[in-house]
Amino acid sequence: MPPALTLYQRDDCHLCDLALAVLAEARVPDFESAFIDGDDDLEARYGVRVPVLRRADGAELDWPFDVAGLARFLAG
Repeated sequence: MPPALTLYQRDDCHLCDLALAVLAEARVPDFESAFIDGDDDLEARYGVRVPVLRRADGAELDWPFDVAGLARFLAG
């Protein structure tokens, strides 16, 4: 079973750090981090979009997002 949430990100990514801070502020339940660096398929899909939060149902939330936008996304 895939994780409920996956955050696609890069190493040394300031925007990714900001997204992690929003997730922490919103007290988001456990999520998986997926680093796209070095993965050709993920680079092609998310290379210019990271950070991206993906739900298990396939819905995606692109950066920038705030706590309110994140809450709406999590509510489905």
